[in-house]
Parts: sequence; structure tokens; C-alpha cells
Amino acid sequence: MTTGQSKVRAHVWIAGRVQGVAFRAYTVDEASVRGVTGWVGNIPDGRVEAVFEGERAVVEAMIAWCRKGPPAARVSSVEVIWEEPMGEVGFGIRHSAR
Repeated sequence: MTTGQSKVRAHVWIAGRVQGVAFRAYTVDEASVRGVTGWVGNIPDGRVEAVFEGERAVVEAMIAWCRKGPPAARVSSVEVIWEEPMGEVGFGIRHSAR
């Protein structure tokens, strides 16, 4: 069992009305408050893609936040793939997410 201090990485795709509603900016704010590292960006198919790294409970809280998103968003689904942490530093917007 882990001590709760181990870092995790979640690669997340959020679908719905998530572009053009400041989803990325709100995500940066939420990640900064929670101390999560990683990035967020729009992808051409209309979804938002994000990577969150940090302690498991904090990363899970970010994923839970993504299920609702900012006030103007209407999230229809959130897909999460757990990956090995890569040592992300800071949190920002990626303007050319895959």
C-alpha cells in the first residue's frame, strides 16, 4: 500500500461543451490552487485534453472538478487513463495539444 505521498499522473479527455467556455483558464486556476502540475489544451475534435500530476487525492479532486467544469461548460463525459508520472513542472495551457 502506498503512503499517500506517491505521485500519480492522469491523462484526461473531457467532452461536451468544453471549448469556448474558458475551460482551460479555469483548469489552470483549479490546478494552481490544488498544487497539481501538468497542462491543458483544446484538441481538434472539440474535446479538452489535460494531464494532471500530483498526489492521488489531489489528482482525483481535479478529475472530479473536470466532470462539472466552469459555469458555462456542459460536460458530457470524462475519460481518464492513469500513466506513470513524468515529472511535469508547473501547470499551463498547451496551444498545440495533439
